[in-house]
Amino acid sequence: MAKKKAKASKSSPAPMLVVQSKIREYLKGKGDYNIGSDLFDAVSGRVAEFLDDAAKRANDNGRKTIQARDV
Repeated sequence: MAKKKAKASKSSPAPMLVVQSKIREYLKGKGDYNIGSDLFDAVSGRVAEFLDDAAKRANDNGRKTIQARDV
């Protein structure tokens, strides 16, 4: 008997908005740091908040184009 697929939950995880290798490369240039596995999710979450704020600002200004001035 075939297994049933689990239904996707409505609160699916947020998409990864950062490139992990680029973060590692950047931090390597700053010194000899260890990187926690939860760092990437935290950085991605902050980027999402940053983009949400920029989108709200553009919307509040009656625009559909998010511009550098919105950040």
